[in-house]
Amino acid sequence: MSKPKLAYYLAGGCGGCDIAVVDLAEALVDVALALDIVFWAPTVADVKYKDLEAMPDGSIDVALFSGNVRNSEHEHIAKVLRQKSKVMIAFGICASCGGIKGLVNLHTTDQLLDKAYINSFSTDNPEKILPQTSVVVDGKYELTLPTLMDARPLDEVVKVDYYVGGCPPYHEHIGKAFTALLSGQLPPPGSWITMGKAVCEVCDRNPVLQGKPKKLATTVKRTIEGTPTEGACLLEEGYLCLGPVTQGDCGSKCPAANIPCRGCGGPIPGVKDFGLRAISAIASMLDNEELVDQIPDPVHLFYRYTLPGSFLGKRIKR
Repeated sequence: MSKPKLAYYLAGGCGGCDIAVVDLAEALVDVALALDIVFWAPTVADVKYKDLEAMPDGSIDVALFSGNVRNSEHEHIAKVLRQKSKVMIAFGICASCGGIKGLVNLHTTDQLLDKAYINSFSTDNPEKILPQTSVVVDGKYELTLPTLMDARPLDEVVKVDYYVGGCPPYHEHIGKAFTALLSGQLPPPGSWITMGKAVCEVCDRNPVLQGKPKKLATTVKRTIEGTPTEGACLLEEGYLCLGPVTQGDCGSKCPAANIPCRGCGGPIPGVKDFGLRAISAIASMLDNEELVDQIPDPVHLFYRYTLPGSFLGKRIKR
């Protein structure tokens, strides 16, 4: 019996999802023995795009696509992988919802290039040279770069069968996801591979789990403005934690380290727009309406990981 064939591709991401897979440590050996890795780009296997394109359609059992779709190369490989794969998984919050790098959509490409290559303090570029998609060297060699696009989640380019959240996905949850893959115990197509609980439901700071009543926040604070009380609910103390609406597949690691949840796990089941639900959840937990005006930088707080695929993201004028 042949091993299931796995493909992995890093698009507009940071490589953290790759490292999260490696963090499986000893368990990764068992996974590697059970799977035939036929494509892993651009960081591990020496397999070229032309080799992927030459594979028979549907010959790959599972493709993991990490990072958002940010340029024409990402878009092309997403479509090729979809054609070659039976199951396509948006792996990590960038592929699933756009990710933190999706905040580039708040700016135009011209604005971003100008900031990076011309008007930054440390840039020495008196001729104001910008990257080009094509340039001819020595009159005969053409060098090309992919065309930049707005950041998009994977499902805006191809059909996605399953989603995995996290920035990056927590390695223990990845192990469970691989186990589900190998055993064929996956949820219905279109689902997130998740335990289905919010961060608050697995957080030791949750007063409800301690048999105490939930209190409303009477102030709004950033983490640089104080030190959370040991074991106390961060949200009750005014630190804006998005644990109520975020999947808790991480085991609530950030709140355990005095860091409010920022939503990288993705939306809890049934939520279509994470930012809107997060706004609603936080507003309902504030003691009075005036506190809303104290929330710093709402867009970057509530849409930090999900802007490209959100209702707000689709209404931004470019």
